[in-house]
Amino acid sequence: MSISLRYAARTDIGLGSKSRNEDSGYAGPDLLVLADGMGGHAAGDMASSTVVAELIDLDGASFASDEALRRLATAVHNANARLRAEMDDDAELEGMGTTLIAFLRSGNMLALANIGDSRAYLVRDGVFSQITKDHSFVQTLLDEGRITAEEAEHHPQRSLVTRVLTGREDDEPDLSLREAKPGDRLLLCSDGLPDYVAGPTIEQIVTGDGTPAQIAEALIAIALKAATRDNVTVVVADVVDGDDDVPTSTTPQIVGAAAAHDVSSDVADAPTSPAAKAAALRRAANTPAPADDDDEELPVLAEEGPRRFAWLRRILFAILVVAVLAVIGIFGYAATQRQYYLTEHDGKVTIYQGISQNLGPIKLHSVNTVSDIWVADLPSYDRDKVAAGSMTAGSKEAAISIVENLRSDMVTCQAQVADGSTC
Repeated sequence: MSISLRYAARTDIGLGSKSRNEDSGYAGPDLLVLADGMGGHAAGDMASSTVVAELIDLDGASFASDEALRRLATAVHNANARLRAEMDDDAELEGMGTTLIAFLRSGNMLALANIGDSRAYLVRDGVFSQITKDHSFVQTLLDEGRITAEEAEHHPQRSLVTRVLTGREDDEPDLSLREAKPGDRLLLCSDGLPDYVAGPTIEQIVTGDGTPAQIAEALIAIALKAATRDNVTVVVADVVDGDDDVPTSTTPQIVGAAAAHDVSSDVADAPTSPAAKAAALRRAANTPAPADDDDEELPVLAEEGPRRFAWLRRILFAILVVAVLAVIGIFGYAATQRQYYLTEHDGKVTIYQGISQNLGPIKLHSVNTVSDIWVADLPSYDRDKVAAGSMTAGSKEAAISIVENLRSDMVTCQAQVADGSTC
């Protein structure tokens, strides 16, 4: 039995302080993608749109099921490498990252890649269930039995993610392959929805009657009604029998940062359809740097007799020196990455991995976890410590403990201010 998808993608910037949408969504005949970017300056929206741009070539291609999963994994790996390249080219993008959920259709199978705390849900035979697992600190507590599911919904650290795409080599998504059946409904959403709207409310909307567009619009509306302070993006797709005479769209929909970063307005004969815009975005994100015509091939030197062996000894000695320095550098860098410290990033208390110094062009630190604590809400003595980056830890767990202590100080300070005191 062949299947096809009816789909819709919708987004809103939310009611918080964000001045731009850092989410990106894409829905096409064979590909569904949702990415929730994070980072200061222009980094969050750049991260999510870069990843979407890297994946959209998969839409419309034909793969066997196992091949589809391999191609999806490769595309995610390439997208992560592109994030690293973007950060290397522009220092202001350092520390950016993004969650990712992607479904790639192959026949009646769906290849799934997931990393971060954005979520995918499935409605099958009227049963609503989450089919992705959050990569978050709260999910870790839940897995270890330290909190209940009800406590997880309102935990103050529910926004702390433990795995996202950041350009690091160890950023690996969960990969799986599942069967799709006519009548299934898929929901992909950023945390701007489940962090503010109760699970039963989401379930009631998604399991109700309506087209994917109607369901998507209803979810955005309920998130805004719940005063979501985050960007909120949803992708809804219905699985239908491909042999039925059911009208389906083949025009991709692209929303959020991925649409905003479309460069088509800067060129003549700009594409206007969503499909053309998606193609333009993909081309813009993957245009290689022009070759340097001044580069010249180095000449190969040939020496005779004893001079040849003198050159050989010098080369071998140089290789040995470089090898020794490389080993020292590798072990030294590894040692720095076992350290953590707290400072401000994008206005929030943030855990950095590494040390705050750089070694020439080599960065010895990167954003590990962005908390939901605003630095401006901390007592002045804590603000000074965070600003100075003087709060260090020898493990991530210890760093998270420091974050919790800051949260306690913040709550105490707010209580004192409410009583008319100062802190």
